[in-house]
Amino acid sequence: MSSSVSVAAEWDLLSDRFYRRITLYSPLPWSAPAIVATSSFSGGGGAVIGRLDLSTHIVAAAPFGGPIAAVRDDSKIVQLHSEPSRRRLLLFTSSGHPIASAPWPPLLPRLHSLAFSSSLSLVALLSDGSLLRFRLPDLQPTPSSSPVPLLPPASGGVADAVFWGGGVAVLTEDNRVVVTTDIEAADPHPRELADPGVGDEEQVLCMAVVEPQFVMSGSPEVLLAVGDRVLSIDEDGVQVLGEELEIGPVQKMAVSPNGKLLAAFAHDGRLLVIPTDFSRIIFEYECDSALPPDQIAWCGLDSVLLYWPEVLLMVGPNGDPVQYNYDEPVKLIPECDGVRILSNSSMEFLHRVPDSTTLIFGIGSMSPAALLYDARDHYDRQSAKAYDNYQLISSSLPEAIEACIDAAGHEFDASRQRTLLRAATYGLAFCSRFPHERFQEMCKTLRVLNAVRDPEIGMPLTIKQYKLLTAPVLIGRLINANKHLLALRISEYLNLNPEVVIMHWACEKITASDTIPDTVLLEGLLDKLRLCKGISYAAVAAHADNSGRRRLAAMLVDHESQPSKQASYSSLLIPLLLSIDEQEKALSKAIESGDTDLVYLVLFHIWQKIAVEKNAPLDFFGLINARPLARELFMAYARHSKHEALKDFFLSTGRLQDAAFLLLKESRELEKNPMASKGSPLHGPQIRLIEQAHRLFAETKEHVFESKASEEHAKLLRSQHDLEVSTKQAIFVGSSVSDTIKTCIAMGNERAALKVKSEFKVPDKRWYWLKTCALATVGNWDALEKFSKEKRPPGGKFNLDANWSSLNPTGYKPFVEACIDAGQKTEALKYIPKLADPRERSEAYARMGMAKEAADAASQAKDSDELFGRLKLTLAQNSTATSIFDTLRDRLSFQGAY
Repeated sequence: MSSSVSVAAEWDLLSDRFYRRITLYSPLPWSAPAIVATSSFSGGGGAVIGRLDLSTHIVAAAPFGGPIAAVRDDSKIVQLHSEPSRRRLLLFTSSGHPIASAPWPPLLPRLHSLAFSSSLSLVALLSDGSLLRFRLPDLQPTPSSSPVPLLPPASGGVADAVFWGGGVAVLTEDNRVVVTTDIEAADPHPRELADPGVGDEEQVLCMAVVEPQFVMSGSPEVLLAVGDRVLSIDEDGVQVLGEELEIGPVQKMAVSPNGKLLAAFAHDGRLLVIPTDFSRIIFEYECDSALPPDQIAWCGLDSVLLYWPEVLLMVGPNGDPVQYNYDEPVKLIPECDGVRILSNSSMEFLHRVPDSTTLIFGIGSMSPAALLYDARDHYDRQSAKAYDNYQLISSSLPEAIEACIDAAGHEFDASRQRTLLRAATYGLAFCSRFPHERFQEMCKTLRVLNAVRDPEIGMPLTIKQYKLLTAPVLIGRLINANKHLLALRISEYLNLNPEVVIMHWACEKITASDTIPDTVLLEGLLDKLRLCKGISYAAVAAHADNSGRRRLAAMLVDHESQPSKQASYSSLLIPLLLSIDEQEKALSKAIESGDTDLVYLVLFHIWQKIAVEKNAPLDFFGLINARPLARELFMAYARHSKHEALKDFFLSTGRLQDAAFLLLKESRELEKNPMASKGSPLHGPQIRLIEQAHRLFAETKEHVFESKASEEHAKLLRSQHDLEVSTKQAIFVGSSVSDTIKTCIAMGNERAALKVKSEFKVPDKRWYWLKTCALATVGNWDALEKFSKEKRPPGGKFNLDANWSSLNPTGYKPFVEACIDAGQKTEALKYIPKLADPRERSEAYARMGMAKEAADAASQAKDSDELFGRLKLTLAQNSTATSIFDTLRDRLSFQGAY
């Protein structure tokens, strides 16, 4: 058990819990001059930096083993020639390896603080309250070099600030609080919280933030220590906390990782841990110094770290604190399960010893896990005690195996990991009921963790941090740091899709290969792109196009074999093809995708380029005519918006009948124009459209009817147009031939009516009906009676030998019906007796309510029974008439019997 003793000897006891300080990296490379490369693709080169001294730099470190950024603090005095004359922004891994270096932008306000966002964007807060963001890993300002202001005008600048994953809270010099929760956005939306009401004579001693995810309202809560009180500030108002606790002026505050507890250092040297609602004091500890610490941070949820120059004190809820001495400045970097301690020469990790590790390596531990670990040691030394230990723990073997596997996951030392895993395998040989997948999963996890912990990578993740971060996010961080090979190997090892790694590598390769010819670069890209089936060549081509390498983009597009597999492929591919003037290929790809929106996008682009700019619509028509989908979509759009283009398309492709129908449609739309009813200016174009349609129909053998109808329609419109001109009344155009004749007669212009009759070959029978109706409509009963007595056919000469019935093809029925419809009973009685057919006379009398006369006329008809039935229905409401019909029918039936 000597190895167990040596392991436990490195621990520190705080109350009943053990803590250990692990040296992650030492010495750090920045302790000597180093060369900083700006990109892994740049082939070397960079800027030489000197020794990094934390005491003279503003430093920020990202959580989850993230990078470290530093800028020389221009408010500190530095030794002459010990630093470059011009300040630089430096970026390192957690192992101290330089990543990038860039000159600090000149003519900016003084830098107040640096911070990393949750997605590893580097943010600089300037003293005037503006934000400046930098892109990693090349440290270029994004999206522009101008800072984004956060504070309202005349706020006086930044007095203090607290960052969290996605936001920042700023205390202004005039004691206002401004927060923003979207520091990564191009246009953040800062908002001012309620006025804390701090007077000019008062001073804000310190501030802390309860992050939005820990507040019920979902908005950050800012804590300000002012005098003897602590203020809680949000958008709704200000609340004074802990007045009854009498904690006195608070010099430093830090909120726990779960947002429930607050560590506060009071003016009298007491460290207090209280809930964030200040309901009570959970515990307090009197420090030896009343001077406020430079830094205060939580180490997990069980202890608090306080740092003064050369002294780091760890205080827990019970027992004596643990003190660490440093002869150089340090920076505390809180993590979810501990604290990273950065100094000028080393990176350490302080955390609570896991329970599984305590069970195995605790001094004097006789737990099943410790006995299993010891059994493996005896087995390796071929000692019989190995079997004795197994017998002691046989009933608890699954728990012992799990403890060894779990302890291995929390170790940073690879040899100790192997020893613990070997102990677990020894137990697995005797325990078939333990899930072997658990062991395999831990082995995979440790291989990934050991790979990223390597000093060349410099990401000292713990297993808890790795699980919270997740493997896909870890791979994303690796590719953003241009560690593509490791990211690819991890993706393949964990059976994750390597597409995102290869895509990012290809885009970075294109950006960094300005001097490499397109053909040479293409071959290098294809070697890697072919490793991933289904990868979007279009997305890589789009990046090449944005980088100004259109020829390379066109060559990449040729390798996109399945643009219809995903809509996103086509949405990237099609615009790219259009941007490099590959219209035909873009149209083909859009049609293959089946996305009509993309097809329309291509059609509009080609129409603008060919038909409008080059004035060659026939080339456009030829391009789409061979592609049914493009042709139909163009026709559907053009029917609503571009009739001229559609007509030209029909004519150029020999579809004369379609062009003719389109002309007729245009004429109908022109007829609907309100201006068409106010005179003649639009009649000419309408007639010409119909005549053009007639000529096109005439050139086809299948549309004889349409041709004749169009010709007749145009001729009618011309006649109506002439009538409107001569009468100066816009009442003819758009009406039928019959209505035109009736209108002319009603206006007393029978000559014009006869001309229309002649031009359109109106039969005599219809003429008599139309004239009769027209005269009755205007109430010209004298003219109607005169017309009924005429002894000549219309337009002909008198014939004394002819009778009326031979000259009038309609008889007197039109006169009777015209009078009855007009409600003129007296006029109708002039013509009813002249009706030759008794049935017509009977029905006419019945319509006028003259039952007796109707019955008398019905008795003269051959089919009197049927006629009587119809007349009864006509006069159903007249009981007297019904009785007359029944009596007369009985009489006729009696006479017929003899």
